[in-house]
Amino acid sequence: GEAAAPEPTPEQEAALAAITEAIRARRGDRFLLHGVTGSGKTEVYLRLIADALAAGRQALYLVPEIGLTPQLESRVRERFPGVAIVAAHSHLGEGERAAAWLAAQSGRARIVLGTRLAALAPMPELGLIVVDEEHDPSYKQHEGLRYSARDVAVRRAQLAGIPVVLGSATPSLESWHNASQGRY
Repeated sequence: GEAAAPEPTPEQEAALAAITEAIRARRGDRFLLHGVTGSGKTEVYLRLIADALAAGRQALYLVPEIGLTPQLESRVRERFPGVAIVAAHSHLGEGERAAAWLAAQSGRARIVLGTRLAALAPMPELGLIVVDEEHDPSYKQHEGLRYSARDVAVRRAQLAGIPVVLGSATPSLESWHNASQGRY
């Protein structure tokens, strides 16, 4: 069976409480979750996603690299059996991508997991956005339509009035500065 999920640290418990409150109150707060790899950030994300689902909302979970997705996808599926989860990334065929988009747009998919492309997925009942390793340069699209998926996620959460969680072992200076200025 699956190893027992690690118990959150007191700091993580405090973060969970604050973010869960923002999910339930539908407040567009920004949270910077700073923790080294292996510190249990993924566990915090999964608990928050569970809260969003419990509130009847969809969750968007962004990761920088497609290589991380299969392993993470199986962990998310194990954690949420029976929940419709779609993966959205550039390695999908056009038919698969269209199916993922439609599932997100119809609200059938409750969790969308993906790379920067997924930041644009249509999700009418979105209640939480998680951007893991928010400092990662692969969130930036340099050719064609230029955008930063992290910035899209932050703006989207702001417009929708929902919390966004930016997680990183090494936060970008911009996020660190915004957090230190009390902007998050």
